Amino acid sequence: MPHRNSSVVTEIFLLGFNNLRSIFCFLLLLIIFCVTVCGNLLIILVVSYSRSLHSPMYFFLTQLSFTDILLSTTIVPNMLRVVLYEGIFVSFIGCLIQFYVFSASESSESLLLSLMSYDRYQAICNPLHYNMVMDLTFCMKAVLLCWVMIFAVILALSVTMNFLWFCGPNVIDDFFCDFDPLLELSCSDPFFLKVEDMILAIPFAVCPFFVILVSYVYIIITILKIPSVSGRQKTFSTCSSHLAVVFLYYGSLLSIYLFPNKKSVKKVLSLFYTVVTPLLNPMIYSLSNRDIRQAFKKLKSKMSSAL
Repeated sequence: MPHRNSSVVTEIFLLGFNNLRSIFCFLLLLIIFCVTVCGNLLIILVVSYSRSLHSPMYFFLTQLSFTDILLSTTIVPNMLRVVLYEGIFVSFIGCLIQFYVFSASESSESLLLSLMSYDRYQAICNPLHYNMVMDLTFCMKAVLLCWVMIFAVILALSVTMNFLWFCGPNVIDDFFCDFDPLLELSCSDPFFLKVEDMILAIPFAVCPFFVILVSYVYIIITILKIPSVSGRQKTFSTCSSHLAVVFLYYGSLLSIYLFPNKKSVKKVLSLFYTVVTPLLNPMIYSLSNRDIRQAFKKLKSKMSSAL
């Protein structure tokens, strides 16, 4: 019998989508990928350029844009090859690396969305102490803590995954290397890894969602206490973009658990939070945020005059 640490599977075949094998789908995904990367890079550039946007909310937004770029560049290039060649072989190590980076990106997005909701809570419910609580030191420490926690997750998953014996089959009926499809390739008992995954979901999914939920309960209560309608609308507009992104992210993730045995549905939902959400995030913030639109116009004007 082979040693438990040995790996018989050296390559994995990604099937992708059976109904997405066309030049049109390839070009559409390529355009989405380019717009996603450029849109998120533009958000980072605009926020970095404009001093009026040097605030905790926009600092967290740049981190969110970086995470979206990381997620998109991890998933979409391989997906383009899957569509173009009607399925592709990837190395087993490459598949694991994709899974680790994907897990890190998703965990980072969840933590950043909870930090952004806490920022909105402080700005709306505790405005007099906002600058004292949400200072640069706190923001830097919070983001650094997020990445340290994410690195710990990747380390824990990689160590536990090393004890599994992957002997085949070597086919994944998906367009990227996700957790459950990888476990299906293992000939070892994945019980401890599944338990570990459930435990890690508490600090990286459940707790952030709880922070977001509690923050917005207090935010809504505070907004309802504002006497004027215009005042309520103006206050709510400061968190509407973030709330829309939260619905996109958690809506697609939670929907997957409603269809645990339907692979076709899970593929579509996975496509939504790995490809569509990183595309929509910068659009939501740029289209609905007046400060970002004004900063973008100033940057565009300055670049035009320089040319």
